[in-house]
Amino acid sequence: ATSLYTAFLYTSGGADQYLGASSGSDPMLAAAAKGGRKTLSIATWNIAAINNNPFEYWITYDENPGYQVLMKKIEDFIENPGSNDVPVNQVFTENMFTDLEKRMDAAGWPNVRSYWENDFQNRNIVAGFMKDKLLGSKRLASMPDRITNTINVVGSDQPVCRPTVINMYSEDLSTMDKWWKNWESFMFDEALTIKGKEGEETMKPYQMLKSIKQAKYPDITVQEEADSLPLQTMCGAIFDAILVHMMNTVSDPGDWQPLKKTMVESLNKKKVPHTLEILSNVYSNADIITLQEVSSAFIDQARYGSLGKKFWIAAPGDMDNVRDQNSVIMLNKKTFPEGVVSEITPRVYASFPQGAKVPVANGDINAVTTIDTDGVPYVVASFHGDTNGLATIPVNNAIIQTMNTSPDLMHHKLIFGLDANTYEKAKPSKQQDVMMWGESYVANGQTSCWGDIPQAGNYTTFNARTYLQTQLNKACKSSEKREHGDVNPKDFIVFRKQDFDVVKTWKDNTGDRTYVEDMAFPTLTFPSDHGILATILERKF
Repeated sequence: ATSLYTAFLYTSGGADQYLGASSGSDPMLAAAAKGGRKTLSIATWNIAAINNNPFEYWITYDENPGYQVLMKKIEDFIENPGSNDVPVNQVFTENMFTDLEKRMDAAGWPNVRSYWENDFQNRNIVAGFMKDKLLGSKRLASMPDRITNTINVVGSDQPVCRPTVINMYSEDLSTMDKWWKNWESFMFDEALTIKGKEGEETMKPYQMLKSIKQAKYPDITVQEEADSLPLQTMCGAIFDAILVHMMNTVSDPGDWQPLKKTMVESLNKKKVPHTLEILSNVYSNADIITLQEVSSAFIDQARYGSLGKKFWIAAPGDMDNVRDQNSVIMLNKKTFPEGVVSEITPRVYASFPQGAKVPVANGDINAVTTIDTDGVPYVVASFHGDTNGLATIPVNNAIIQTMNTSPDLMHHKLIFGLDANTYEKAKPSKQQDVMMWGESYVANGQTSCWGDIPQAGNYTTFNARTYLQTQLNKACKSSEKREHGDVNPKDFIVFRKQDFDVVKTWKDNTGDRTYVEDMAFPTLTFPSDHGILATILERKF
């Protein structure tokens, strides 16, 4: 496969860029300037939903060596705690529990003191709590974090954050007393107005929590399900207390808190501006851009900014404003002056085999028709695959089926940009193998910007979880990011082989048309955990 892949790159003209050619000139602009042939420049990018936890993934932060030092100390604290593995009640104290108990009793919840006295207060903070797999499978710490970590409120462009290490909370966490005072007040005092499924709702954070059901999480006992609201609140408080204690043990608050602030600014608050900047400055000469995991706020900013002057920006008709991860299509107004002619996403859904359970959510698929300046009709599609990639082949098949069985689409040319979520070493029947994905699109008469045969080691993601997040079973040691992280060939641009030849293909994890292999990302300057994939195609006549 490697030799074929290399041969494809060279014969298609893509090897020079892919293997590290200069990023100074814009190949899209150069291709458009050449006369005598019809080229089409395409980019696809899963821009990734905003991650509220700046510490969740290992990042490349060469500008500040203190980051690696801090994260390695956290790793050592968890993996080799030694004398630091103290009982819970030395961190989350009896007085703190008593304060919490009064609040939960006032809420009308079952009393959970027996859980505290007979179990949780005596656990060691690392071995007995942070690394307890059963606690993880019961979701007693991760569930309250998911709901209350970062709360988007009506009438504000700034979310409200729970006092914890693992979000954008910006107040002082230098002492346990300061943390606890603010944590308790956040959970029980301030009512927040949020958008619910049935309109606006006003409630306090503790009222947003949901019962943990045994039907969904079998390790929860019947009694624990009945007590799950106060039980998860207590576990959430213990979890946050351990995080604050751990940070202040391994690092001076005057060091780690400013570091966090810098990371929050770049990775969280400036994520959208950084993403827009890369698209505007580096990829604005593309004819087509397909994006995945796009928020409604990002769409609005793109439409009303410089990109909106140059591109038609099309969101799916079934856009999900709650989940807020949508596939978007951008059509260059010079190339496609009429913009979107029609959306055919519902027709794609209708082409799934009857009774098939394809794991797609609203907003994942976006398929439209358009016409270029030469009068050539196109189907352009953008798709965000499920985590395991099991929807990728069914969705691609449904697009081809729609086009093949619709007289009005049979002569359209297809451009399909997607995060296929394919894997180099897939778990059989549980994840989509990248080579099988290649066989599938070839069987449909398609090829990709990488050719008929994908190279399993041609990665477009390189991310790995740290120890500062709620699922420690997924944490990677600093020395094992490559082996145990998500390093996979996930992103593709596919089209019918009869329609186009590939002129050049490249990928980008820096924002300047270059890709640094074996580098974990996002970085402070590249805002996504997926690389950008770009190609220049020459239309066959």
